[in-house]
Amino acid sequence: MHTLLKPLQVREELLKRNIRIFSPYEFERLFLTQAYTTKYFLETQTAQGLLVRLKKGVYALKTDFPSEEEIANALYKPSYISFEYALAYYDMLPEMPYKVTSATTKPTRLFTTAHMSFGYYKIKEEAYTGYSLIKTDTKSFLIADPEKALADYMYFETLGKRPHNDRIILKNINKEKFMGYAELFQRTSLIDYSKDIYANI
Repeated sequence: MHTLLKPLQVREELLKRNIRIFSPYEFERLFLTQAYTTKYFLETQTAQGLLVRLKKGVYALKTDFPSEEEIANALYKPSYISFEYALAYYDMLPEMPYKVTSATTKPTRLFTTAHMSFGYYKIKEEAYTGYSLIKTDTKSFLIADPEKALADYMYFETLGKRPHNDRIILKNINKEKFMGYAELFQRTSLIDYSKDIYANI
């Protein structure tokens, strides 16, 4: 059974479907394989260089490596990119942070791969919104709107879990949208802080 899966054909099929990151379960559904066949193929092709294991249960094509944004979405679900990374993505911070930062409704976690670090920070479910799918010819990923990335960051700042950053550039921000996102957190100190920011946008 193991010989039925040919590495080059697997790669071609994954790329045809624009899949660069997947779980063993997703692999089984796509290639109609049994669990033991999938396990053998994934382990063998990881050793031989076709694939790379990002964490337990998450594999990627090493030959056609996904973007760090796509990896961030896949490593810990549900999540969307936010905080410092999103602010830098929108040119609201002058430089990219050393790790990809994301919001999640699950416990806060940090993952480190051979390529980069990925931080996930828990927010309340009521505030888990305000993100969009960015899709290009080469990648697609979920990322906070500029206003939500700012609100997420400021929420953690009022919790004392983020430092005040006077390098944040408040440009092209929709004031009403920003305040709406800030109010989702139902935190008085954040609302008051947001009103101060609002006046300077």
